[in-house]
Amino acid sequence: MAQSRFPNRPILKPALPSPPSLALQPAPLEMLVIPSEMDGRTGFNRAVTGRAQIAANNDLDAIRAWLSRFTDTRTTFENYRKEAERLLLWSVVMLNKPLSSLTHEDCLRYQHFLADPQPAASWVAGGGRKHARSDARWRPFYGPLSPASQRQAIVILNALFSWLVQAGYLAGNPLSLSRQRTRHAAPRITRYLEPSIWQEVKDTIAAMPSDTPRQIAHASRVRWLFTLLYLGGLRIAEVGGNTMGQFFVRRDSNADIRWWLTVHGKGGKERLVPATREMMTELSRYRQHLGLSALPSPNEDTPLVLPIGATAANGGTQTCAPLTRAALHAIVKEVFAQAAARLRKRDETSAARADLLAKASAHWLRHSAGSHMADQRVDLRLVRDNLGHASLTTTSLYLHIDDDRRHQETDEKHRIDW
Repeated sequence: MAQSRFPNRPILKPALPSPPSLALQPAPLEMLVIPSEMDGRTGFNRAVTGRAQIAANNDLDAIRAWLSRFTDTRTTFENYRKEAERLLLWSVVMLNKPLSSLTHEDCLRYQHFLADPQPAASWVAGGGRKHARSDARWRPFYGPLSPASQRQAIVILNALFSWLVQAGYLAGNPLSLSRQRTRHAAPRITRYLEPSIWQEVKDTIAAMPSDTPRQIAHASRVRWLFTLLYLGGLRIAEVGGNTMGQFFVRRDSNADIRWWLTVHGKGGKERLVPATREMMTELSRYRQHLGLSALPSPNEDTPLVLPIGATAANGGTQTCAPLTRAALHAIVKEVFAQAAARLRKRDETSAARADLLAKASAHWLRHSAGSHMADQRVDLRLVRDNLGHASLTTTSLYLHIDDDRRHQETDEKHRIDW
């Protein structure tokens, strides 16, 4: 047997995974208690120079130190926490070893695990549903990760390991050996809804039951939510993180009134989204259903989408909590599932389209918005600004797009046509 740095501990052979620990089960970071022999204090990959720049003495605290850099951006923080959490749990539960003892071979095995987390009962939430982190049904995964999600996970974990090396906590980055320069293919959006499938979704929303007050309220909310996601190209987190008071009026050079929506988006960036006549009509329709004035007031803190019964409970005068991202996501997925069921019931030739809808998520509506605007020949520079993309090419830094023209083209060519 090879000689270990720690003579009282056997070397863990990465090619032969240890059986899962019976004492330790996957749990959220804030509830996780790791036995001292696996908490990383004596990890094989710990730096021994004595020049650590963080106070962490174990892997869990080191991860918390890394995550603390992202607390100002909720979406980034949650995505980074999710990937660090998954790797740490896999390391201690499946391998019975600290994260700071992981080798390059371990990381390769982890990539295979991402494609099929087993045993599913311990790692995957039942039915792929998202549960609160305090819920006993919480699991680290909602299902196998797609190749794109696997790559994103490794990118995030590489950033974690690199930072821990830079901070003097780890001696080396076990993922650095995997890094390769690859040719990037031309981007091609595949996760979007073709116009015929998008029409099926709209037809499904139009046919939603309206026999009870709750059904009417839900149908109204769904219609407005899909309007925001499609006409505005908003991300699901942007729907939950912005308010109706961010709609505002600006007169153009002809003194015509144009409505805009200020969106605080990804990475703390702010962009202006054209609030077209269609969008404002739908906003007024939704607000009047809630018993609110047709148009929002400046600085009004009403969430863009409200829980059912929220305004009835508080009279529409007090602040109410917006729907969570998980709740908004669930609403969209349910509509897609209903549309898929309608397609399958119609005929067998629609099965492929139904399968596509069953996989769709809220972000597909954002991609669909961009694709449909491009199909309608909206200037790609205007699409870029509407969706808040950084740029099309480096030369776009020299382009100046007139806001009034952007509003006009979006209004004329990008429609929902309920």
